[in-house]
Formats: sequence, C-alpha cells, structure tokens
Amino acid sequence: MLVHDILDGAVAECPDARAVQDRSGAWSYARLGEYSQAFTRWLRRQGVEAGDRVVVRLPTTRELVALFYGTSRHGAVFVPLNPEMKTFQLGSVVESADPALVISDAAGAVALSEVTSLPVHDIGTVWAEVEALRAEDGPGEPAAQVAEDALAVLIYTSGSTSAPKAVMGPHAQVTFAASAIQAVLGYRHDDVVFCRFPMSWDYGLYKVLLSGLGRSELVLAGEESDLMLLRRMCETGTTVVPVVPSLASMITTLVRRDPGSVPPVRMVTNTGAALPRATIEALRAAFPGVRVVRQFGQTECKRVSIVPPEEDRDKPGSVGLPLPGTEVLILDAEGNRLPAGETGEIVAVGPHVMPGYWRAPELTARTFRREPETGALRLHTGDYGRLDDEGYLYFEGRRDDIFKRKGVRMSTVEIEAAAMDIPGVRAATALPPSDDTDLSVCVESDLTPQQVLRELSRRLEPQKVPSVCHVVDELPLTVHGKQERRELARTLAGARR
Repeated sequence: MLVHDILDGAVAECPDARAVQDRSGAWSYARLGEYSQAFTRWLRRQGVEAGDRVVVRLPTTRELVALFYGTSRHGAVFVPLNPEMKTFQLGSVVESADPALVISDAAGAVALSEVTSLPVHDIGTVWAEVEALRAEDGPGEPAAQVAEDALAVLIYTSGSTSAPKAVMGPHAQVTFAASAIQAVLGYRHDDVVFCRFPMSWDYGLYKVLLSGLGRSELVLAGEESDLMLLRRMCETGTTVVPVVPSLASMITTLVRRDPGSVPPVRMVTNTGAALPRATIEALRAAFPGVRVVRQFGQTECKRVSIVPPEEDRDKPGSVGLPLPGTEVLILDAEGNRLPAGETGEIVAVGPHVMPGYWRAPELTARTFRREPETGALRLHTGDYGRLDDEGYLYFEGRRDDIFKRKGVRMSTVEIEAAAMDIPGVRAATALPPSDDTDLSVCVESDLTPQQVLRELSRRLEPQKVPSVCHVVDELPLTVHGKQERRELARTLAGARR
C-alpha cells in the first residue's frame, strides 16, 4: 500500500464525509482528494521528480494535509519541519535533506532564506496556483508509478546530539505501521479525532493516516489557544484525543473548571512519556466510560506496543502488546534473549521497522541490525524493559535514565511516577546523579521541597529517594510536550554556579 492509497480509499468509500478541519474551515474527503491531486500537478510543473525532497515548514492546517498526500502521489519525499525549529538547527536539517523545493509562510521564509540558496515558495502564492489547477477542466494527469519501498517521508527527530536526525519512512513501512495501529485502536467513521500535535512529529503525522483508515474526521487544533481547547472539543464533538502527559493534565484541569462542558470522548491515547496514575484517574473522572490507552514507540518503527483499549484497566504499568505482525525481544548486553521478567534492551522486529537514518550510515548500523537467524531488520531502541509471561511489555526507561545509586539499580521513570502520585504535584522530572550532583527531582507544585521528599519516602525504597527537591513554576518541555531534561539540568547547574 502507498500513503496516498489511504486517502484514495476513503474518497472512493465516503467522498462526502468530513475529512479534516482546522479553525478556518473543513473539507470532505472528496475535496481533500482534489486538492492533493492539484498539488501533485503543481509539483510536476515545478520540475520536481520522484525521490526529490520537498521541505515544508508550515503550521499544521488542512493545506498541509493536502500537500502531504499530493507529495506522496507524485513519488516525492515529504519533509515536514516544525515552524518552531530554531535557525541553529534549521541550517543542518535543510543541508541534510538536500531539497529540490522549499515551501514556507512569510514568518518562516526569512529564516529559511538564511540557510538555503533555493527560492522559498510562499504558501499563499503556492495555494493560489493549486486552487487554479483544481479548477481546471479536462482529464487528470496520469498517476506516478511509485514503488512501495520508495521513501514517502523524512521525519527529523532530536536525539542525544545537537543536530536532529531524519528517520526514513518508506511507503510500505509507514502504511503497515498505520494499519497495524488501526487494527488495535479501531478508529471509526463516526469518530472525531482532536489532534493538538504538528505533522512534523510522527504522532501528529500518523493521526492523518489513522483518521483516513478509519474514515474519521480529523480536527487540527495546534493553533488553538490553551483556554479554548475544551470549548473546541465540545463544538466539534470530539471522541478521540491523542495526548502527552502535559496536555492530559491541561484538559482535566479545564474540565474541573467547567464540568458542564464535556465532549463525548470515548478514547484517549498517550505517548511521549507514561501517564501518571493520578492523571489517568482524572481522565476517567472527566470523561465517563473513556478508555485511556497506553502506548510505547519510537519514530524509528512508529509504534512498538499498545494496550488494547478494552484492557485499559488491566496490567497497570504495562505499555501493552506488540503490534500485530511484529515482535518484541528483550536482549542482554551480548545480544542474548532474556526470559520473561528480566530487564534488558527493548528490540523491535517486523515490517514496521524503518530502514534507517537519512544519510547517516554509521548511526544506522548501530541502531538497525539484522536478525542472526532470519536476516530481518530489527530496531535496537536504547530503551529498557521486560516482558511478562503473557507477552505484555513494561517500559523501565532509556539507557540514560537507568542508573545505580547506593548499589541499587533504578530509573528516573519510577521516581517521576512516584512524585506524580503525590496530591498537589502537577508535573515532575527526575535528574540522575552526575559527577558533582546527587539524584534530584524537580516538581511543579505548591508543596514545599520537604513535603515532596517526605511523601516520596513513603512511596520509594530509601535508596531511591532523591537527596534534593526543587519546586519550580514550570518545567521545560519540548515543542511536542515531552520533558526537556537536559535543559532543566543546565538551568539548575547555572543557578548553582
């Protein structure tokens, strides 16, 4: 299957159903299909060829969805960049992508013009030309012959280095992953999916694909004010909400302030970091009957495991079963498989494993390796966890999150979970020991540091209780709502100096 086959299937099955809306309006599947076809014709007239990279730095709107499908239909490679990416990283990313064409809005054109000699096409002008092409009469142009192993997308993701790296997403792997996730989550034709995340992040990008597979309506809400989220969810009749912990906490706070305005949410899915137990219970209280689905994954294979929605109250702490048609291994440092219950590196095997990083052969060789027996490609995630006797996965942290203190192995994940269990703690980040600092925890709370540490001592073994607690007004987060632990550590180090 090709990426644009998902849209074409929805157009054939339910052309008049609403496909996507943003704060400016809505399109049916038929209309979205027309715009994607028109953008394909526009790319051809620009001389873009199959395999060329098309860099797009735009807010996530209906137009961006059409550009995504139109790029796929042409056989080119869609490269979405977050509008909030700083010039420091933008230069290396554009150089790496080596695009044939760049599209942005007026706000992003200045920064892009500083890092590329290519002309930066303004989306206003591009879209006027796409509108004209859509209105043209006559037969459409023949579809490009696109192979399933051809690249559909490059997703730039931050890592342990300052320069983002691009995960290569061929059509076959992307559509397999989306279809496998849909097989578990079961998006429906009457679902309204409320997505706060940009398409430059795979969590946002795959909501486009999942909504298409489910023939669902996708609400793009990335530009909505935080205070307007609950109202927009009610106005649109939201039934499915993808979250990260910070967004989940925000939504439950809004519901508590206005309990009379509650949309018909039936499912909440989570990624980025584990949802604290208190947040899960708050979601269940806010949306009666809701299924809170825990997931675990990486862009390098999109998703590793999902808790089936009907089992959302079972096996607390688990991040679910491997995707259909895939396998999860737990390996020791020598690459040997570990039995159930033992902790090791989480390794994913299956058709969802991407082929590697764009133009980074050494990094690819370290992360993507071949199965000794079958030769199948497998992803070494760098994350650690264990499987139980029934094959459910339990995540214990990344390599950098796991450490020994006072002779005991522990993880920042369990310390943060304990902190979030304390009433009055809104967010928490644990910082592992370094050469000159002991284990510490930072929290957003009205409690005193002493109160937090006292409560932690009631929830953790003595060796796992941090020596220091910092109470802050706001913890730093990435643009995707994930913890920015390195930035927090630098801030605290600066304050100590």
